Amino acid sequence: MSSTTPTARCAQPPTEGSTLRNHLIVLKRFLAAGAVALAALSLQPGTAQAAQDRDPDPRPGPGVVGGVPAAQGEFPWMVRLSMGCGGALYTQQIVLTAAHCVNGSGANTSITATAGVVDLQSSQAIKVKSTRVLQAPGYTGTGKDWALIKLAKPINLPTLKTADSTAYNQGTFTVAGWGADREGGSQQRLLLKADVPYVDDEACAGAYGDSLTPAEEICAGFLEKGGVDTCQGDSGGPMFRKDDAGVWIQVGIVSWGTGCARPGYPGVYTEVSTFASAIKSAAASLGG
Repeated sequence: MSSTTPTARCAQPPTEGSTLRNHLIVLKRFLAAGAVALAALSLQPGTAQAAQDRDPDPRPGPGVVGGVPAAQGEFPWMVRLSMGCGGALYTQQIVLTAAHCVNGSGANTSITATAGVVDLQSSQAIKVKSTRVLQAPGYTGTGKDWALIKLAKPINLPTLKTADSTAYNQGTFTVAGWGADREGGSQQRLLLKADVPYVDDEACAGAYGDSLTPAEEICAGFLEKGGVDTCQGDSGGPMFRKDDAGVWIQVGIVSWGTGCARPGYPGVYTEVSTFASAIKSAAASLGG
């Protein structure tokens, strides 16, 4: 894999029917825990390694590239998923994450959601098993990178509002996650946060060409200098900002990009407003 090949942010086995772009790009931000080099992943069709139920690096340390520690309770709707992805509470019983973090739709009791803490090893962590998964209908590895996970019981924590228009697809966003602090690095124990500016479609397409789906994706990052970004292990987590009332609102879902925090290659996120209606309907069908 060349040093400039767009890579996925997760290492889950490819979904049936997915394309080469899926294997090399969409799974960027989800890796097995520990210091796993990108080259060692050999993200070729059928060879990515699953990371379900592995513990994060036990050493407290940074996660999001260029990030700083989040305070306990600062982002109470943040969720860590046991397959090595992030997510956010859409309702108290449904987690919104990335389609590439799951393998299809249906009954699924294998995922553990951890919530309520910034330190994954905290004794105060709330852990709840999944019961069902709903992957975005029509997902093939290009765009539509969203999924819902229904939990066995509600988690009594605030939920994250989702954007239903493009009004907030601009300005500066916040990202948070327990992913690697550097490209090819370890997943982390502590939640980190960082701010990243919006990158318009034209500039983002200049980096990714036809790999970008502008109608379904939104880009963010420091295009010229890099240095701040989500990374492996942050897949499925939210990108958010304050709305006009000062309330946090989710505008993106961590999806893919080339490396982590590289100059010239911003992070690519699922544009939540594009799928707001579909996500709402899907959540209703799950009954949570």
